[in-house]
Amino acid sequence: MPTHFSQSILQRTHPLGMHIGVYAGLEMMHASVRQVVSEAQVQTEAVLAMHEHFHTELMMTAMDLSAEVETFGSQIRMSDDEIPAVIGRLVTTKEQAEALQVPPAGELRTLVHLKTAENLAASKKAAVMGGCIGPFSLAGRLFGVSEALEATMLQPELMQILLEKATQYLIDHILAFREVGADGVIMAEPAAGLLSPRGMTKFASPYIKRIVEATQTPDFTIILHNCGAKLVHLPKALESGVEVHHFSSPMDIIAALQQVGDQIILSGNLDPVSVFFSGTEKEVEQNTLELMEAVRPYKNFIISSGCDIPPGTPIRNLEVFYSTVANFK
Repeated sequence: MPTHFSQSILQRTHPLGMHIGVYAGLEMMHASVRQVVSEAQVQTEAVLAMHEHFHTELMMTAMDLSAEVETFGSQIRMSDDEIPAVIGRLVTTKEQAEALQVPPAGELRTLVHLKTAENLAASKKAAVMGGCIGPFSLAGRLFGVSEALEATMLQPELMQILLEKATQYLIDHILAFREVGADGVIMAEPAAGLLSPRGMTKFASPYIKRIVEATQTPDFTIILHNCGAKLVHLPKALESGVEVHHFSSPMDIIAALQQVGDQIILSGNLDPVSVFFSGTEKEVEQNTLELMEAVRPYKNFIISSGCDIPPGTPIRNLEVFYSTVANFK
């Protein structure tokens, strides 16, 4: 059964615009990246400030793909100006994978994002989407991304052990977002876009499907984000059972829309760096208009930044994006 969110998109008479990320709005708060991923109140205020400034219809918690990895025991590098990064590899052998303990939901900095979602939901200003990592990307950050890609061919049993534990954890984590009042989550699976289509079928989509089946309800939507996926990955991505997919610039979005039918919603795919971060106001307007014109025949599309917009992105570029979407005829 379609979720209420996907039904609302399909019934719209005007396109929905959204951007991924909180960090681009930090200058309005005079806050640091470190603060926004460590303090729920700062993150809440940053999201609300962007909502008020851009009149967004969705409010999203920060995309912080290190938080869940940290709860498993990985070391994280933090700074004031850069998104947190995972240091080294927590798991290097099958024995370590088998011994790895699955943490409960809501530990360490994941609680910051859960509390932010709760605060945003309580504000009742707009729909709220939490942010979480996907199972293959979580397993990859625990084992090392390049090592994980190699292990899918040489040590598949090891990867399956990690993926089982990642899936178990993410079900509980996403249910925690649901319990605090979020309307859904954006699950980021960037590492899955590095797999072959056959690898995605074996090591990504089945685990995502289990998560969707365990957590999605008519009132709670899973949006699957894969910024590395290309058109060749699309049929395998659809095996996940997700209704709303979010892609970046590698995806041929027009060809994808022609393939998915009118009940699967696609979103993206304006490049967050070349368009929003580095582009001029005119280039933002032009790229937005060109994409909107190209997708005009399709109601099952949300125009968006293809991935997380970097810290330091000019606020004016986001203003141009939202005004261009609002004024599109």
